[in-house]
Amino acid sequence: MRHGRAAAGIAALIVTGLLAPALPAQAEPTTSPGGAAGGWLSRQLVGGDHLETTFDGVAYPDHGLTADAVLAFAAAGVGRDSGARATAWLAKPENLPQYLGDGTTESYAGAHAKVALLAQVQGVDPAAFGGVDLITRLLARQAPSGRFSDQSQFGDFSNGITQSLAVIALERHGSAPQAAVDYLVGQACAGGGFPQKLEQATCEPDVDTTGYAVQALLAAGKSTEAGKALDWLTSAQEANGGFADLSPAPKPNANSTGLAAQALRVGGRAAAADKAVAFLTGLQVACSGVEANRGAIAYDSTGFDASTATRATAQAVLGVAGVGLTTLKTSDNADAPTLKCDAQPPTTTTGPTTTTTTSTTAPTTTSNASTPAATAPTTTTSPAAVVVTGRQTVALANTGANIAPVLAIGALMLVSGALALVVSRRRTR
Repeated sequence: MRHGRAAAGIAALIVTGLLAPALPAQAEPTTSPGGAAGGWLSRQLVGGDHLETTFDGVAYPDHGLTADAVLAFAAAGVGRDSGARATAWLAKPENLPQYLGDGTTESYAGAHAKVALLAQVQGVDPAAFGGVDLITRLLARQAPSGRFSDQSQFGDFSNGITQSLAVIALERHGSAPQAAVDYLVGQACAGGGFPQKLEQATCEPDVDTTGYAVQALLAAGKSTEAGKALDWLTSAQEANGGFADLSPAPKPNANSTGLAAQALRVGGRAAAADKAVAFLTGLQVACSGVEANRGAIAYDSTGFDASTATRATAQAVLGVAGVGLTTLKTSDNADAPTLKCDAQPPTTTTGPTTTTTTSTTAPTTTSNASTPAATAPTTTTSPAAVVVTGRQTVALANTGANIAPVLAIGALMLVSGALALVVSRRRTR
């Protein structure tokens, strides 16, 4: 009941817009990897309510990454107020359309699915989020085949993650259309894994997409199909416990491993999940690291990189916590704890300066949830935009990062999804 009252109170504040900007709640230091990661992530919120992606020295609001952070706070069991403020920021009329599209000429399936999921995690009615009926709009993006796709002048950037997020969001709200579930089942590759790119001549399974698919299949009661997907996931696990994505030079990373670990835990593959979590915690900045970075989870074994750590941490937390997307709920805990360390001499670092700008509207793509966002902003779920991934050059795990601003910056958007820059996903986004 305590959780119910807290969620109801937060929902009311989000709907009425009464949440004022504030710093994350102070808390006792923690030894919990998930708690420390969630606390660090909370302190990265710009203005206390959203995250940004930096491209060429300019910072842009990243709607998809902000949504990822809200899910991470809930999974870690910390940052209740930070999650509520971020949710309220997303619901604002000047922000929501940039990520979802206007609902008429532009409407992005992945973004609608992700925000509908976020709303339910936060205890907010997805049929009345920021004045938008997310469920009705999402269902409107379903084709007769059961596939959820984008409506956009920039093209259709929906993919396998989009489909799974839609099924998960709709199952939480009641039930997903049978055609949508059947379409998802039909996308499985011969070995049980699921592809990011749909309806291709060659079925190429992807870790990030398969992780989301496992949770969607279990939510829809497709345990046999989920079991085959889990078998494929375990076969794709590296000896060190990590998972790699589909990038040109794949190597184990926090984003893919976080999504895989979450699916393995939900699917009952405890041994494989434990190995994945060990890999993730091995990437976490410990007490020997710069104080401001402690608790963050690096993208890969090369160590902490500010350009990729935020997205990597957001998706890694899902795996460390091991709470599935179908049952995830906001926490009663408002704390944003730091990593508990013995007293040490203070260390300081300086970083590059950036200029913040507001975004216009642009589609986002939903792709590999695990690529580091190294040089440009991107979106995950809306079409034609850049995709900020948390790694190198891939799209976010179908979770969408709205880099509409960049899109607006014509030249950048040239490459539509190709420019789908290294900035994002979802990733998912």
